[in-house]
Amino acid sequence: MDDGAAAAALTQAAKDKLKQVVAKVERLEEEKKEVGAQIKDVYAEAKSMGYDTKALRAVVRLRKIDRQEREEQQSILDTYLLALGEI
Repeated sequence: MDDGAAAAALTQAAKDKLKQVVAKVERLEEEKKEVGAQIKDVYAEAKSMGYDTKALRAVVRLRKIDRQEREEQQSILDTYLLALGEI
């Protein structure tokens, strides 16, 4: 079945639902873009106040991880760094 035949085989209800799904994804992508711009603005503001944005990003990333998991990851990292003579 070619693409034209596949599209023709869809019912009108299926086509309408597909259009709704695509429109919703497009709307969410636009919202994601807007939120990304807002986050960028917040980091720029933090930088203007003298904060280290690289450290802030690390803090935000680490706070997403469960404390116990984060401590386990840090322990493994410390072990590797110690083995390499870095600490």
